Amino acid sequence: MQPVHPLSLKFLVFPPSFCHLAFLTSHIAFPSLFLPRGPLSLCVPAHTDFDEMQRQKSILSFFQKPSSETPMSGVRHSVSGKTPCRPAGWQDSLQASALPEIAKDIFAEDVSVAETPSEKISCPCRRSGNIAMDEDDEHDNRVAQPFSNILHKFYRENKSANSVTENQIDSYSPSSCAASFTIDDGYINKDNGSSRHGSLKDHNLIMGVGEKSLNIEFDQDFPGPETPAMRPRVPRFKRIQENYHERHCVTNSILPEPNKRQKPLEDLLLKTKADEEVSGCCSSKFEWLDPCNIRDASGRCPTDPLYDNRTLYIPSNSLKKMSASQKQYWNVKCQYMDVVLFFKVGKFYELYELDAEIGHKELDWKMTVNGVGKCRQVGISEAGIDDAVQKLIARGYKVGRMEQVETAGQAKSRGANSVIERRLVLVSTPSTVTEVLGPDAVHLLALKEGELNSGSTSYGFAFLDYATLKFWVGSFTDDGSCTTLGALVMQVSPREILHEKSGLSLKTERALQKYSSAGPTTMQLTPIVPAADILDTSDVKRLIGSRGYFKGSISWSSVIEASMHHDQILCALSNLICHVSRLKLDDALFNGELLPYHLYKGCLRMDGQTLVNLEIFCNNLDGGPSGTLYKHLDHCITSGGKRLLRRWICHPLIVVDDINGRLDFVEELVNHPEVISVMSHYLCKLPDLDRLVGRIKAYAGSSHTLLVPLIGEKLLKQRIRTFCMLIKGLRVGLDFLILLQKEGKLFSLSRVVNLPLLTALDGLLDQFEAAISDNFPYYQDHDRKDSDAEKLSDLVELFIRKVAEWSQVIHALNSIDVLQSFAATAISSPGSMSRPHFRPAISLNSSNRGNKGPTLLVKGLWHPYAVGHNENGQVPNDVNLGEDTSEKYSCALLLTGPNMGGKSTLLRATCLAVILAQLGCYVPCEHCMLSPADVIFTRLGATDRIMSGESTFYVECSETASILQNTTPDSLVLLDELGRGTSTFDGYAIAYAVLRHLVENVGCRLVFATHYNPLTKEFASHPRVNMQHMACTFNQGINSEPELVFLYRLASGSCPESYGLQVASLAGIPRSVIEAASTAGKQMKTMISNNFKSSEERSQFSTLHEEWLRTILAISRAGREQWDEDASDTLLCLWHEMGSFHRPNSLKIKA
Repeated sequence: MQPVHPLSLKFLVFPPSFCHLAFLTSHIAFPSLFLPRGPLSLCVPAHTDFDEMQRQKSILSFFQKPSSETPMSGVRHSVSGKTPCRPAGWQDSLQASALPEIAKDIFAEDVSVAETPSEKISCPCRRSGNIAMDEDDEHDNRVAQPFSNILHKFYRENKSANSVTENQIDSYSPSSCAASFTIDDGYINKDNGSSRHGSLKDHNLIMGVGEKSLNIEFDQDFPGPETPAMRPRVPRFKRIQENYHERHCVTNSILPEPNKRQKPLEDLLLKTKADEEVSGCCSSKFEWLDPCNIRDASGRCPTDPLYDNRTLYIPSNSLKKMSASQKQYWNVKCQYMDVVLFFKVGKFYELYELDAEIGHKELDWKMTVNGVGKCRQVGISEAGIDDAVQKLIARGYKVGRMEQVETAGQAKSRGANSVIERRLVLVSTPSTVTEVLGPDAVHLLALKEGELNSGSTSYGFAFLDYATLKFWVGSFTDDGSCTTLGALVMQVSPREILHEKSGLSLKTERALQKYSSAGPTTMQLTPIVPAADILDTSDVKRLIGSRGYFKGSISWSSVIEASMHHDQILCALSNLICHVSRLKLDDALFNGELLPYHLYKGCLRMDGQTLVNLEIFCNNLDGGPSGTLYKHLDHCITSGGKRLLRRWICHPLIVVDDINGRLDFVEELVNHPEVISVMSHYLCKLPDLDRLVGRIKAYAGSSHTLLVPLIGEKLLKQRIRTFCMLIKGLRVGLDFLILLQKEGKLFSLSRVVNLPLLTALDGLLDQFEAAISDNFPYYQDHDRKDSDAEKLSDLVELFIRKVAEWSQVIHALNSIDVLQSFAATAISSPGSMSRPHFRPAISLNSSNRGNKGPTLLVKGLWHPYAVGHNENGQVPNDVNLGEDTSEKYSCALLLTGPNMGGKSTLLRATCLAVILAQLGCYVPCEHCMLSPADVIFTRLGATDRIMSGESTFYVECSETASILQNTTPDSLVLLDELGRGTSTFDGYAIAYAVLRHLVENVGCRLVFATHYNPLTKEFASHPRVNMQHMACTFNQGINSEPELVFLYRLASGSCPESYGLQVASLAGIPRSVIEAASTAGKQMKTMISNNFKSSEERSQFSTLHEEWLRTILAISRAGREQWDEDASDTLLCLWHEMGSFHRPNSLKIKA
């Protein structure tokens, strides 16, 4: 055979899938061998000559999958010195192949080749190190000099005295001298010079090649974790495959067929088994962390109703055995078991035990048994800690950081054996996060439930927006429907709700789950144990006063005393204070502002169910913002404007003067659209001023945190940038307001917001800008000085003295942003928009009412963001609830029509018109005249609550009961297909009774959509009910069959049918089924037609006439002795009443 020169060798690489890279050599051509962890990828020398390459093709015959005649299970490594398992006849097949002599020497030894897709390329290993070998190998080394010059880049000389560990893979041929080297899989800590590693298993591999043997050693004692920044970026599934083959040392086939991938089922089995092994070998060594033995600080087990999952009981004898660092960690961790706690060690942050499991699961970090007390751990360098914290918070975890509050030199100065002091400085949660925030407010809500003697439920609440350092408190009462509680959840949209353990009733928990699932954000319910030292409300007041909380409020006590249910409010506030203090957020408590929060005071009331039904903030399809009123109106530019827009939508105005003040400003912008572009130019330059002010307020009195080593300098630079950004932003905003003042635009704005004296603030702002220019000219990249902290503290103190005036300026800017958003919505609308006109509301029971009452007259109404079905988009309709041309007060609209005819769209458009009008926005119509509504009630759609054990009909009745109990004459009520959740006759009876009660006893504006056609006969002649339907027609369809066409136009009168069979045909129900249904329907109509004969005959006789007739009959039966002046007056009043509502001969009464 022609000899092969070393310089002519090339690598024929079989691409790996379960390992990185390996070099396979012999004692002739290669002096050494590099083997990383995991099975080997084979590298075979190939001659450059084509004939030589053709001869070496026979090498592949050894690696082909076995045939059915000669099954072959694969080649195994020997583990722990055991003889490897070779397939039968492997030596014969080797001799039979036309291998070069070098290849025979190579394959004389045991080699395992990973099954890999052939299209993958082997990636070069980029390790640095040296190869240690004996002097006897110098001759061989010279032969392979071209390779030895390269291989030194991949190896590191092993200087450890102990080169062999318990886990090793032995070669078959013992070697008198072995080349030993260590693969470094981590970074070197520059502080102490030690390497940081992390591995699930550590191996020492010895591979024999010819008469040589190679010892591959992996360090066993690692001082720290391996983190994603310290190891190659290898996909997690690939590492699992490596670990799997590393343990079992078996492959299903030597070499896969070209372009053949692993079977998905096989991959799944490998992944599942590998995960099971990882979890099995990484169990905790602490017995008190075992789920069967775990207890809280009071010794209670998890099944105890008072179990506190935030704490952990650690036996005293276990604490005594711990080192000083261990005690530092576990003394804090035992009080924060609900927090993922990072522990700072040098330049790394580490997680231990249960937290390590979270890091391994959520962040894909490799778990090791190292660190504090040789326990399970994962870790990350300090350069990646911020990103890791944000990822965990985004997944709903609370994350804390124990920082080193002194340097190593300071620790040594206290004694040779002193340990660096560490302290928990901050706990970040999804509800208190301040970094990487969107425009929406993030709230933490505390709720306290109580019972009243009347059977109603009272609630006290307190919630915090930590980004702006504002607290709100309030209370309310609710009935069994919990719709007011739903309004609180929908308005505040909290990320987390705190409640006392076993402190919420079942109906409250169900309501919280219902309304939290309606929004796009995930809400956490956190049960807490009240503080033991707070026994009653007096203790709460004493706590706030003694510690000096809420310095930003003028009088926090007056805020609480002005509300109802003081006890519930103080309990909720106490729980919130204790929770915030536990999170080390005392800056919010000391410098925060306590404000009252009213759900419905002075505004249009919309309960939680109405907000859900009308899709105000989230749609009913996926809970997202698309197709909602908020999305439709959101043309705001600033983050503060977006948050203010949400608050305005939650609280539409009811005072006509306030509404007109907004409309005047919007109308001026609509008439001068060029002003909007100037506003956008200034508003787009504004940062989030509300949150910047909140951060500045938090800095007051917290200068001691800047003295913490290592993090103090970082915090100082951050605070300087925050303050300078705030001043720059206020300069832009103040210049904008001064410009509007010169142009005379602030006259109408002053009716919307209260503005301070701008000239005084302008001079103060000049002083701040001069101070920044002198002390922090390059604040974005400022070089820290010793006097910076003191200078910044002085500037912050001066700013806070005028923080009330600055807050007014910021609120004015946010209001301008919302109002220009209203104007932009009107200008960009595809349909007609008009300014609404208001008339004072006249109650139905008012003595001056006559035939008048609250009205809603809308001409050309269309839904502002529903998808249109005709070529021109929306179909406009006229809605009249109130006076009509005949001077009758028709407060109710009885709406009928076919399924899918547009009834629900019309109902929603009517409500949205009222909401937009009372927000101070233009209405999608040609003309709008209305009286302000005080409440909007809706009963739309058919839903059930399976988890609550509530059927569809029960949900209907529950919502209807809330409407009947709380509606007023000034309310607007929408009822869609009431009674359809039960039998036909029961449903009809309920719909009839509810409609009659709302029309005759309440007299509110009502839109009642129904498919009960007999209702149209019952109320056809009622003077307060207007009958209309959604029009439709029939066109000639395919096969000469009539096709139902929806016109989406409101027409007078009632619809004769609902055309359910035609809609069923459109939905795809088989024709045979529809024909059978049509036959059955005709028979049923014939059977029951006589039952409704009286209804047909009395179409001109309303329910109101029944009451009059009963009164007349009762008077006529009275004897002469009972006839008095009152009876005569009653009869005379009835005659006038009937004459005022009806023309002569309009009333037909049959004997």
